[in-house]
Amino acid sequence: MTAALEATLARIGRLDRELCAFTEVWPDEARARAGAASRLPLAGLPFAVKGRTGIRSYTARRLIAAGGVPVGATAVPGPGTPWQTWGQGAHGRTVNPWRPDRTPGGSSAGSAVAVAAGMVDLATGSDGAGSVRIPAAWCGVFGLRTTAGLLPSPDRTGLASPGVLARSAALAETCLGHVLDGYVPRPARLPVPAVYSPDLGYASVDPEIADVTRRAVGRLVETGTVRLVPASCELLDPADAWSAVRAGSPSPATERLRTANDGVLDALFARAPLLLTPVTPGPPHGHEGPGDTYSTALTWAFNLSGHPAASLPAGFTPDGCPAGLQLVTRRGADAELLGMACAMERALPPGRPG
Repeated sequence: MTAALEATLARIGRLDRELCAFTEVWPDEARARAGAASRLPLAGLPFAVKGRTGIRSYTARRLIAAGGVPVGATAVPGPGTPWQTWGQGAHGRTVNPWRPDRTPGGSSAGSAVAVAAGMVDLATGSDGAGSVRIPAAWCGVFGLRTTAGLLPSPDRTGLASPGVLARSAALAETCLGHVLDGYVPRPARLPVPAVYSPDLGYASVDPEIADVTRRAVGRLVETGTVRLVPASCELLDPADAWSAVRAGSPSPATERLRTANDGVLDALFARAPLLLTPVTPGPPHGHEGPGDTYSTALTWAFNLSGHPAASLPAGFTPDGCPAGLQLVTRRGADAELLGMACAMERALPPGRPG
């Protein structure tokens, strides 16, 4: 993997001044680790960590112990903005590699860009409202947010869970096998029974995003990967409840909403193991900000409920922006989710904008 490390460092050197995915790069430390790492299961796989403190995260430490080699810290949102769908790298604001005039999403902004641009195949992330899934969707890579409490997290509210961004669900599955004790892969039995919800009952979704995800679901059905179950998923809008939990001031109304939504999801997963939705209500916004649109509209319900969720590349909108298909399953069924994601990505080969 020494050659892979040198190729990684060279690619970062060529691309990062333009994309601004990294805040720090650690070539000397990476080279020092690479020799010993080559004899371990991950064999010196180069990876990036989210933010300057990411190297101390549980996920990063387990990847290193398995032979991963951290090469740098990726960009997260800088100070001075209330919205988190952007990043600030060492060379400037982080840009979307598909459309430099658009944001990559966030807060795992640099991690998504680094993977999408091929600077690394894997990066760590964390997801408190969609911070892995949104940049994964907008950069066209795979992103996983693990079940709440499955892995250690410094977030006392319980909203944020560790995650990974990867060039494929298959690589994410391999890496989670080295992060999570006792992990056993769960290949999907096809077709997977699934419920498709275009809006979770409350979100306003851009027609172009709706079209991309609807066509992706159609492809999954046509290939025999998914079998749609005739059911809906009508949740209550979790915006106020999420904000109350984040602020540490949940009210009785907060708990009523959580109970109601949990009841809907429990009933759904009793009928089918998989829920499919768009990841975001709209495409990547410009660097000036999202305006009145909550990019988290379709993701933060599952931070509130604690379910594992992933973003799988679904295709491109007519203006060349990637869109993601969100996969959600039962709490604790992360291995099953990854097994289903692996099967689905084989049916949805990576596309390119027309």
